[in-house]
Amino acid sequence: MTEAAAPISSPPALKRWIIAARPWSLPASTMPVVFGTALAAVVGGARFSPLFFLWAILTMVALHSAANMLSDVFDFRRGLDRDVTPVSGAIVRGWLTDRQVFRGAAALFVLGTTSGLLIAWLTGRSLLIVGGIGLAVGVCYTLLKAQALGDLAVFLNFGLLGAAGAWIVQTKVFSWLPVLWTVPMGLLVIAILHANNWRDISSDAEKRVTTLAGHLGDRGSFIYYGALLFAPFAIDIVLITLPRFTAVPLRPMPWTFLFVLLALPNALTLWGRATRRAAPRRPMDFIILDGATANHNLVFGLISTAAVVLEGFLKWG
Repeated sequence: MTEAAAPISSPPALKRWIIAARPWSLPASTMPVVFGTALAAVVGGARFSPLFFLWAILTMVALHSAANMLSDVFDFRRGLDRDVTPVSGAIVRGWLTDRQVFRGAAALFVLGTTSGLLIAWLTGRSLLIVGGIGLAVGVCYTLLKAQALGDLAVFLNFGLLGAAGAWIVQTKVFSWLPVLWTVPMGLLVIAILHANNWRDISSDAEKRVTTLAGHLGDRGSFIYYGALLFAPFAIDIVLITLPRFTAVPLRPMPWTFLFVLLALPNALTLWGRATRRAAPRRPMDFIILDGATANHNLVFGLISTAAVVLEGFLKWG
């Protein structure tokens, strides 16, 4: 078992464990919970429960942190993660050993699973099914990623299932509406992972790990990344207009969702970084494209949630 020796200059224990959890990535999983909760209150007519909302957020944080740590352990042991980047975890930095992080991940999985089971016991079987699928995907994420299924895994866990679970927590019933309306955010979560895998195509190939980016190659990954960036805007516009002007039996998105177009300039900036990947304006532009995409996903998610809240004010005002 490979272990990294902690350097003398390592930070306090609490900071080491926070870095191990890679908190910069947590908005990818918590934003759908916030969005799904807002939908439940405004569209689903649920009485908002702050306690259950906070409980759901903390459960998601525990499970996502556990998945991050477990992924880091396997990537380190396979030799995929050796160089320190601004978004690296604690193992590569030499602040914690892979064995310590593995134990931490196991503890967080147990904690998150127990918490999720308690919420499901109080809210009903639907959450048990949604949460069970999410837990299975999270535990198997590293294996799924190695089989080029990582994109599907994050699309489910950090998009559709997170929003559906949050809706159930507040309403006590399942609905396809939060699943459909969270597709745009789910695509942006895939874009985060793809930016990471695109950057690592060469190193992954050396270790015989094949991701979807590896299958697509550089040119295909460029096109795929662009589709993931811009499709969310198109999908929102379709969900706003199509049910209103056709006989499609879908509930239309509120007009307030047009505010997501405010995030379009940021998407264009990211597209520019991707276009200039061979000769970036700043050395780290392409290397930290995943982190920049995560920031864009957060902005898009916050605007989407604000659109729901604004619709609520207009409806009740």
